[in-house]
Amino acid sequence: MNPTSDDELTQRAQRRVNQKMGFYKHLAVYGVVNLGLAAISLVNGQRWYLGPLLGWGVGLAIHGLVTFTNLRGDGMRERMLAAEVDKLRRQQRP
Repeated sequence: MNPTSDDELTQRAQRRVNQKMGFYKHLAVYGVVNLGLAAISLVNGQRWYLGPLLGWGVGLAIHGLVTFTNLRGDGMRERMLAAEVDKLRRQQRP
């Protein structure tokens, strides 16, 4: 499904911007929360903040990969959606 009209291109661009903004918000929350956890942990002379830092960091990395690898072209979801739309259109034809 290749967008041809300006409206379709605008919608596609908006979806990509929303994906990027979602990742950047996630990154900001990750930074603020983990700085707070590290400060609390280090004030108490401990290093328990490393667990949440690493665990959440893996999730953040996956979020980044999904966000930025799907931006170069249609992702799997868009291809599956296009295939389903084509299938339904063929079924409606007499």
